[in-house]
Parts: sequence; C-alpha cells; structure tokens
Amino acid sequence: MTSKWFFRKGELSQGPWNIHLDANNPPSKPWAYTGLRVGEVSATSHLELPADNNERVIFILQGAEITVAYTLADGEKKVETLNGRESVFHGPADVLYLPLNTEARITGQARIAVGECPAKIAKPASLMRKEDVPVVLRGAGRETRQVHNFGMPDTLDADRMIVCEVIVPAGNWSGAPSHKHDQYIAGKESNLEEIYYFESAVTRGASVATETNPFGYFRGYSADEREYDVAEEIHSGDVALVPYGWHGPAAAGPGYDLYFFNVMAGPDPDRAWNATDDPHHAWVRQAWQSQQTDPRLPYGN
Repeated sequence: MTSKWFFRKGELSQGPWNIHLDANNPPSKPWAYTGLRVGEVSATSHLELPADNNERVIFILQGAEITVAYTLADGEKKVETLNGRESVFHGPADVLYLPLNTEARITGQARIAVGECPAKIAKPASLMRKEDVPVVLRGAGRETRQVHNFGMPDTLDADRMIVCEVIVPAGNWSGAPSHKHDQYIAGKESNLEEIYYFESAVTRGASVATETNPFGYFRGYSADEREYDVAEEIHSGDVALVPYGWHGPAAAGPGYDLYFFNVMAGPDPDRAWNATDDPHHAWVRQAWQSQQTDPRLPYGN
C-alpha cells in the first residue's frame, strides 16, 4: 500500500488540535522521529501537553502572548510568558524548549505551533526570546529566503530535534537546489525525517480589495528504490512529510508570501543537519555568486 505524505488542512485534526501528527502513532509508515501540533488558545479554551517521551518547542504563530505553565519530570513547576507576533511574516517569536516527561498547560489568545520529537535524554528547559533568534538570509536572487534558526544544533541544546522556520517572499523559491538527508555518512549527510507545515498570505505591503487564495508549490521525489513522489499546490494549514528522498524546492506563488515550519530528527548517533544536493541541480549554488540578496528581506516586526 502506498503511504500518504501530504495532508490538506483539517486532515490531521485531532481533539482540540487543528493538527496533531504523533510520531508514536504516525499517519503513514515508515515514520518514527518527528511530530507536530498546531492549535488555538482563547479566553475560553486552553491546550495541554502530556508528560511523555517527546521533547518539544512551543511558539506563537499568530498572536500577542501566551502563558505556559509546565511541570518537569522531577516535579519542579515553572511558568513562562511567551511573546508572539502579528503573523508568521512579521519576524521571529519567543521559543520555549521543554524536555521529555514534561507536562504543560498553555493559555492566552493565539495560534500556536509545537514541534515534537521522541527523546531519550532530558535536556534543560530553555527560553529563547524573539530578539535573540538567529535570522539568516540564504541564497540569492529569486532563491533568497529568510530562516529563523532557533532550533539548530548550534543554537538549541536538545536531544534529537532540529527545528527552524522559513519565510519565502512572493515569487521566490526555497530548498533549492533539491536535496536529501536520508542516510548517515558522518560529516556529510544525516538521516533525518522532515515535516513541513505551511502558511501563505498576500505579500506584505500589497493592498488587495478582491477575495484571494494564497498558494505555493512543494516538490519531493525518490532518490533510490523507496517510493516517494509529492507534487502539490500548498495552502495555509497543509503539511508535507519527507521520510526520505530528494525534496524541494518550495515555491511561493506570485503575489503570495510563503511560510513553513520544519521539524527534523532521526536515528543518527549525532545531532547534525547535513544534506546532499541533487547532482542535477547543485550548479544553482554557483549562480548565486553573481546575484544580489532579495531586498524585500528580512521581514521583521
């Protein structure tokens, strides 16, 4: 039976969560190392996270502020207030990391994301304020994109997870050249599952009086005998899974900015993000040397 690797908005809803992709009970197999939750809190509703084998990052997608009250495995209780943003296209938000076996209750008025990865080692809980989130511009020309590197090996002390978020301005491409990370070659390539959670909106600064339907495109394809083929039009709330194989680019439609949140993890002995470019498309990197960074970026608050 062919596994399903792309999910439209609503297909992964579960209980109070608009999206709940559980690595311990995945919607497709093989899948074992990464999970995702997206949900909303309001004056009349809250969200809870169980004390289980997942380490997590929590942050606001859209909204001003949330409160996270959590209890660590040793019984210590803490409360953190996280600051958000107008939208995912308005710069970084505060990010809270919680180790495995930590329960949490989230209150406030916002739409939030939670990246999850089954872990074995309890790392310290940590908070990164939005002004401290590393903001990097990658690529050049029409391949320029903005990356918020709050959960990379050199910016977050986690057990397994590697997470970041990306802004792609209208008409640009991210994830070019197509690349893969599906086998462990020390120092050269990692074996990592990857989740893409997408949002799309009318490009910043545009004034549009008519009804719109923001969109982009995502591509993934096989690199070996394992079947993998995703070629989809993407909209806000959609999720693409990359179990293995070449993936990218993700394209922002003309007139529409694209956002995605990535969650990566795998079975490797070290926590690293190393990828191999598709040799058919690797030449694109050299083309950037004669191009300028897209002047529309960076997007900030």
